[in-house]
Amino acid sequence: MGEALLNKEAVYAGLAQNVAIQALCAAHPDAVTNAKFDHGELTLVIAPDAIRGVCRTLQRTGYNFLEDVTCVDWYPGEPRFQVTYHILSHQLKERIRLQAMVASIDPSVDSIVPVWPSANFYEREVWDLFGVRFNGHPGLRRIMLPEEWDGHPLRKDYPVEGYR
Repeated sequence: MGEALLNKEAVYAGLAQNVAIQALCAAHPDAVTNAKFDHGELTLVIAPDAIRGVCRTLQRTGYNFLEDVTCVDWYPGEPRFQVTYHILSHQLKERIRLQAMVASIDPSVDSIVPVWPSANFYEREVWDLFGVRFNGHPGLRRIMLPEEWDGHPLRKDYPVEGYR
C-alpha cells in the first residue's frame, strides 16, 4: 500500500481481515476520522472523546502492550496538539498507532490509565511538558519539573529562556 493516505472506507475495505479494524468497525464506527498505512504499521486518527473506548476495544482484540504516549505541538495550527499512542500486540505481532488531535482551547483528552495502568507516567509527562490534561487521570501532576514551574516547556510558544 505504500504511503498512500487512505480514507476510512478504503482502510475498512482494504484491511477487512485486520482484527483491530473489524473490532473498531463494530464497536466504534464513527471514532476513526482518518487512517494511514505505512511501513507495515497502521495509524488511526481517533476522535478525542472516543480514545478510551477505542483502547478498550483494541485491548480486547489482542493489543496487550502500551509502548508509549507522546505529544506533538503543531502551533500555530489548529487543532494544536497531537497525542499519539503506540500499541503492540505480542500475539498478532502487529503495532498500531493512535492519534488524537486536541484543540488549544482547554487541551484535554480522556485518560487511558483505566485501560493500561502503564499510561500513568506517560500521561503525566505529556501534561508536564505540553499542558494537555488527561480527564480521569488518578494523579495528574508534574513528573519532570518542579511543581512551582510556570508553563509547559515543550510548547512551541514557550519562551526560549523561560518566563521571567
